[in-house]
Amino acid sequence: MSKIKICVLVSGGGTNLQALIDAQNSGILMSGEIALVISNRADAFALERAKKAGIPCEVVLKQEYQECFEARITELLEQNGIDLIILAGFMCILSADFTARFHNRIINVHPSLIPAFCGKGFYGLKVHQAALDYGVKVTGATVHFVNEIPDGGKIIMQKAVEIKEGDTPEILQRRVMEQAEWHLLPAAAELVCRKLRNGEEL
Repeated sequence: MSKIKICVLVSGGGTNLQALIDAQNSGILMSGEIALVISNRADAFALERAKKAGIPCEVVLKQEYQECFEARITELLEQNGIDLIILAGFMCILSADFTARFHNRIINVHPSLIPAFCGKGFYGLKVHQAALDYGVKVTGATVHFVNEIPDGGKIIMQKAVEIKEGDTPEILQRRVMEQAEWHLLPAAAELVCRKLRNGEEL
């Protein structure tokens, strides 16, 4: 049975992309394969990670394509026969039209335990700052399906991470990535790919 073809959308350093590449190489991710990486930034280090792993890359700049930005991404997805889209630090909000077109075919990792500290405006260090400001003792990461509501899709997996005395947003971000995101995203990707391959309900 052929593997589910994955496209990873990136904007930055690509640590979650690297976690997926490592999972593919180690056999954790075996029902799917990363067939394409698309970045909305030409200088994203994630592109170097993809090239090193021999994965085809494309850059789609919003300022270049403007209102055709999502149309260009869709064109690339179709050309490459992509079955599943993974957002790995992709710093663009996708339109309702786009998410509806790929219903239950887009997953994202968010650095909190949804429904806490999520939705519009909650990204990057802002999420961890909010968790520290609120005084919660536990945070974590969530992998969820993407719909028209930012961080509003069905939850696939979550993993909790302890907040420690003296944590800064930067320290907490690193711990959440190392203890949750880098494990959770490959595991969720494998789960979704396996269900897609077997025709199971998502």
